[in-house]
Amino acid sequence: MALAARLWRFLPLRRGAAPGSWLPTGTSGSRGHCGPGRVRVSKVLGNPGTLKRGLLVSALSYLGFETYQVISQAAVVHATAKVEEILEQADYLYESGETEKLYQLLTQYKESEDAELLWRLARASRDVAQLSRTSEEEKKQLVYEALEYAKRALEKNESNFAAHKWYAICISDVGDYEGIKVKIANAYIIKEHFEKAIELNPKDATSIHLMGIWCYTFAEMPWYQRRIAKVLFATPPSSTYEEALGYFHRAEQVDPNFYSKNLLLLGKTYLKLHNKKLAAFWLLKARDYPAHTEEDKQVHTEAAQLLTGFSDKN
Repeated sequence: MALAARLWRFLPLRRGAAPGSWLPTGTSGSRGHCGPGRVRVSKVLGNPGTLKRGLLVSALSYLGFETYQVISQAAVVHATAKVEEILEQADYLYESGETEKLYQLLTQYKESEDAELLWRLARASRDVAQLSRTSEEEKKQLVYEALEYAKRALEKNESNFAAHKWYAICISDVGDYEGIKVKIANAYIIKEHFEKAIELNPKDATSIHLMGIWCYTFAEMPWYQRRIAKVLFATPPSSTYEEALGYFHRAEQVDPNFYSKNLLLLGKTYLKLHNKKLAAFWLLKARDYPAHTEEDKQVHTEAAQLLTGFSDKN
């Protein structure tokens, strides 16, 4: 009834007049008499019954719209809560080293529009590709899937630092299947996205570590690849071991012992710079790092081999 009362206010009634009362129509014009000086509301608005039915339909439509809005808002809240729940499960599985379970969970939501979910799916796809029991054919498929998920995450939210980070990682992985020319050309894009990730979140040790890997990779680029790069590009990408070391140390300062591979690369970079004492220090830390993932186990093996090399030379 309150709603109907509000709707009546939009009818052209004079102040104090009730529905169905007489309304003034003005006076005759200069061309002569224009008809009765007053006309019934029924002649202006039609049949009163029809008017009431129209108002009832309008009221119901208005109520229906308000109900739709409430339901829509509730649906959005519910969807957001569901995404948050999925992300919590995903992060738990990731921290637990449950690589395949994580991938199975997230692929159920591969059509999602949520950037946080999509970059995690890109990471999970890549992690499954890295497993030793994954075939080469499956690995290639997963690498390209990961790139697609990361690209979509970036399209959904360009301010998401993790989307930039994983997009760069996945472009790098795809380069392994597309030849040296593409890989070198992609290097500029990769660097740009790592730098953007660091800019958006300077406390993310992984992004800083990855920038260190970029520098390390181009510092140790073989001579034949350097020659190709010079032919293809006026100013090919380049870096030094000192630059790489700076990023690896910066990552360690932001989050000490956050990643076994950062420890390993600190050791390997010091080896490249002929500082065996500091190389041994970081390689020991890498070898003794708790193994949570397949990659941690690979790091253990490589660190142990490098340390064995020290012993053999001594």
